[in-house]
Amino acid sequence: MPIYPQLTMTLTAIFILLIPLFQNYNKATTSLSMKSAVKLAFLISIIPLALSLKYTTPTISMNLTILSTNTMDITSTITMTTQIYPRFFPFALFVTWSIMKISTWYMQQNFNHNHIKEMLTTSLIAMLILVSAGSMIQLFIGWEGVGIMSFLLINWWFSRMNANSAAMQAIIYNRIGDVGLLLTLSIMATTQSSWNMEQITAMQTKNSLLITGLIMAAMGKSAQFFMHMWLPAAMEGPTPVSALLHSSTMVVAGIYLLIQLHPILESSSTALSMCSCIGATTSLYAAACALAQNDIKKIIAFSTTSQLGLMMVTIGINLPQLALLHISTHAMFKALLFISSGSIIHNTQNDQDIRKMGSLKTLLPVTTTCMTIGSLALMGTPFLSGFYSKDAIIEALLNSHLNAWTLLSTMIATTMTSAYSLRMMFYTLIDFPRQNPTLTTNETPKNQTNPMLRLTLATIFLGTFLLAATTMTKTLPTTLPATAKLTPLIAMMTGIYLAWELKNMPNKPNKPQSTLNQSMYYHILHRSAPKTALTMSQLIATQLTDLFWLEKIGPKTLEMTTTHISKISSQQKGLMKNYMTTTLVTIILALVLTHNPL
Repeated sequence: MPIYPQLTMTLTAIFILLIPLFQNYNKATTSLSMKSAVKLAFLISIIPLALSLKYTTPTISMNLTILSTNTMDITSTITMTTQIYPRFFPFALFVTWSIMKISTWYMQQNFNHNHIKEMLTTSLIAMLILVSAGSMIQLFIGWEGVGIMSFLLINWWFSRMNANSAAMQAIIYNRIGDVGLLLTLSIMATTQSSWNMEQITAMQTKNSLLITGLIMAAMGKSAQFFMHMWLPAAMEGPTPVSALLHSSTMVVAGIYLLIQLHPILESSSTALSMCSCIGATTSLYAAACALAQNDIKKIIAFSTTSQLGLMMVTIGINLPQLALLHISTHAMFKALLFISSGSIIHNTQNDQDIRKMGSLKTLLPVTTTCMTIGSLALMGTPFLSGFYSKDAIIEALLNSHLNAWTLLSTMIATTMTSAYSLRMMFYTLIDFPRQNPTLTTNETPKNQTNPMLRLTLATIFLGTFLLAATTMTKTLPTTLPATAKLTPLIAMMTGIYLAWELKNMPNKPNKPQSTLNQSMYYHILHRSAPKTALTMSQLIATQLTDLFWLEKIGPKTLEMTTTHISKISSQQKGLMKNYMTTTLVTIILALVLTHNPL
């Protein structure tokens, strides 16, 4: 079939998103226009999705040369890959449409709340530019776009010190990832003389610096271990912002980079092992931190970090298609969890502590039902969207040649996922009420309930659709032992059982601990290291500068100068006749010696 209708529809969807950003409407009309633009773009994006699934078209590219030199051409390439475009583009628009709708209700009391819709749309456009990029220069533009917009969105409440600190953490850690991407661009330009992704991946050049830059970029952008601290801190932004950044835009950009350039990693077993170990460590540590959190948004944020680690593990076992499948399913139930928590927070007077909640299933039945389905999908409950990706990933892990640490860490993290999900549901939905009895709850606004119901339906049915639409380039084993096949379900049930048993145990007095609740990690990286550097700087400034150089230049120099002058002056006895006689004799001797008679 002709390939132009798909490309035309894609460009039309992006153009529709740009229209409201350049129009000068009043507040009400702007809000409606933003939602309508995203909705219309989503409906248009379904047409290329259906065409690509029916006809299985090849990769579609449109090149625009920006700069041409003797050594390389710098081009902007819009690419529609059959394996990537249908599984991200419409789903990102669908999630953003739902978030945009609920933000109308959630942010209605905030000053200039319509401006946040423009920023959300701009962040979405930057991510779509990144997804459709066929050249590294276009990917870099989208990469920087989502980074800048994350800084602005997290710092939306700019008068709050915590929001300022969180935004600075996000931009600084993302700068580390940007250094890795710039290193990658430099190596590509010098060794391969091309920034076109198809040419780069076709070469499959083994270059350690290139691979290091890719992994560094993914670690910084996708909040992998040691660079993950900005992601829970980003919860200082509004809940719709957290839902968008942590579901389908900002945090998956690093994983998407590795998926696009996976043939480069595939040529190096060391790089794949590094990805799997980093991902397993991230998943395990984030799941353990989520168990110790009491802030409902931070629990969901750490679950995002844990799932990003699982995606990195999938990259490490050489199955990027499964990572892309998990990105799509994760976007739905994670956005559902965030906007459900936002509904709870909004109805409890902005209280985010789950210890101050309870029995909300009677007060907020729609919200709690949607949150329960989202949590079950996060656990990997059979036949929900999360099951199809997590089950396939764990089965692939059991059949891959990898180290025991990666497998053990991933299984423990999967068990912990069920534990902290059940803990969150128990404290918020089931247990006796602990919130203020004078609170008034409300679920009547359609802008509040419709997005949750829409995402709930997607969470239930999306996995089946994606499983039928996904074409694996590497065939998984068709038969597995019963124990291996049931391992994901066993891990989920084990986590539920352990959490329930711990819940029934008698409560013990709380002891101060700061290992898993992030205090220890923040203290080491954000307190001890700067304190050591500043203390050393102070010692250098006070002891080396003040006590050495200033003393050497000032008092010591003056003392040496005065001592020398005093020695000279002490030799002068005041005998003027002797001095004049000596001078006269010296002059006469000089004249005699230099006299040259004719």
